[in-house]
Amino acid sequence: MKTLRQALVAVAVVLVTAAPVFAQTKGPPQSFTTEVFSGAAMGAGVGAGLIIIGAGIGFGRIGSAALEGMARQPEVAGRVQTAMIIIAALLEGATFFALVICILIQGKAQF
Repeated sequence: MKTLRQALVAVAVVLVTAAPVFAQTKGPPQSFTTEVFSGAAMGAGVGAGLIIIGAGIGFGRIGSAALEGMARQPEVAGRVQTAMIIIAALLEGATFFALVICILIQGKAQF
């Protein structure tokens, strides 16, 4: 319940602080050529944040499970460490792929 409340407060803060962006006057164009707002940039930013959070959780769980396994059976520490490095490399590759997709989506955004 506490996490849900914190998430709702974070969303409310983002929505309240984003309001001045839409308060621009209708005058000569300063640096924008269109007045279309696309949610792609915002979605790419949120997506990138979720990717990094997920990768951090994944790396933490991999490390904790590997250390727990090594503590229980020290004789297999080498094999556990090798498997941990392989899994971490796969997770890192998936994270980079997802971040590249977010960057490409953000590049297509129109303001």
